[in-house]
Amino acid sequence: MEKNRSLVLELNIDNEKVLFPNTISDALVEADNEICCLDEKLNETLETIKALTPECDKYDYILSVGSGALCGIIDIFLVGNPGESPLGNITDKWFADRTVDFAKFCGYKGNGSSLLQSVNFLEKKFKVPYDQSVGGGIFRELINLTPSNHHFKSLAHNPTMLGLFFSILNQFTNTSDFVADGELISLNNADSKFELRGNNVPGKIFCGITNWLGHLISDVSGSSRSKGRGMGIPSPILAWSNDVIAIKRKLSITTSEFDKSVNELALKLFEKGYDVRFQAAQAIPVFINEMVVRLFYSVRRLIKYYASVPKEERNFSLLWKSCEPFTNASVKRMLTIAHGTFCLIDLGDAAIRGFTTGGGSFNIIEFFMQLNIAGVGRFIISIYGEVKRGLQANKVKPETIFLRRERIIVNDYINGLKILSAAYDDKQLLTLVNDFQSSGLYVEAFKKSAELAKLRGVSNGFNEKADIDSYFRGGAKL
Repeated sequence: MEKNRSLVLELNIDNEKVLFPNTISDALVEADNEICCLDEKLNETLETIKALTPECDKYDYILSVGSGALCGIIDIFLVGNPGESPLGNITDKWFADRTVDFAKFCGYKGNGSSLLQSVNFLEKKFKVPYDQSVGGGIFRELINLTPSNHHFKSLAHNPTMLGLFFSILNQFTNTSDFVADGELISLNNADSKFELRGNNVPGKIFCGITNWLGHLISDVSGSSRSKGRGMGIPSPILAWSNDVIAIKRKLSITTSEFDKSVNELALKLFEKGYDVRFQAAQAIPVFINEMVVRLFYSVRRLIKYYASVPKEERNFSLLWKSCEPFTNASVKRMLTIAHGTFCLIDLGDAAIRGFTTGGGSFNIIEFFMQLNIAGVGRFIISIYGEVKRGLQANKVKPETIFLRRERIIVNDYINGLKILSAAYDDKQLLTLVNDFQSSGLYVEAFKKSAELAKLRGVSNGFNEKADIDSYFRGGAKL
């Protein structure tokens, strides 16, 4: 059964003038413009959702898991412990060679292959007041300072921004700051022979920063008194435990037992050789995992591009857009899977070694020595990215639904206007309106109605158009 349809056109009369709304053609133009705006907004939101949504297939996931597993095996068999690590030996030699190169750059003229002589040269050239390594009295009682831990306990030896701050502070005030047993201990007049160079404050700050960097490079492969591998500088991850205690004590906040426990654990790891060099060795399988996954992604998309795009339509811009392995959500999802697989294997190996070396209990030191902290950190970054992209996509989806509904409404409105446009001729309608506005017939009709009312004995007749309006609106009585 066909439904009855009605069309209501607004007609206003003001000061004896008849006013009509815009023509149908004008309404169609306005509606078409609104549709274009809605399409632009909808396309933007759809592109945003597409950019945040991974489009991985099963082969992408298989390759990601395979890469993570392979790099996990590399971590187990080639990283190991400091001094016993094939990859660690490579990074140790690399840092030693860079130390010698830096010494030559700074003017070292001695035996080019001697690491100890190069370190000794750098220690003298970049002299600092906080390089105490051992001593009696207060050093032994309060700090328990030894050659194996002084690079860790001395805050200025930490390769962090707080380490830089304490280095400049110590050089300006000729002091040394140490973290020991959850306390921040400062020693005055640390080196009576030390003098910070520079003619003014900016110059002294520049020299202080230079001394800090140069001294760190001299210590990265051990000091001039080191035997064997030597004690390098703490990794920034371990040095963080010192930073927390130093900040709390400067703010007069009591150090918690948790802070002390973490700091003690970090110290023991450092004493077993967990320094910047070993941290770099751990980062190698993580880096390989990263590069292999991105390579897999690019190669698969490259093959797909040449197989699906005709030769005459190929260009570098489209090729790069389809293959670039950096910004799209698909490669980021693959990296999350690969690093998650790597961490799962690494955690399993670390847990097994913790139990097997614990003698009936869990060896927490061995567990963290085997745990690839660089890999765990990279996986946490991937998880953070996944959560962030998911939240952004969920935020945009309601807007997409709203725009689609609004577009349907406007589209229906346009269809209605097209039907109306086919049924009515705007030009004829405008002619009718003009005739109606310029004609005086309606005035005569009002007068005749008033005359007729009088002849029929209506007490309150209609003398003008306003009387008729008042009557039909309930404002007049007969």
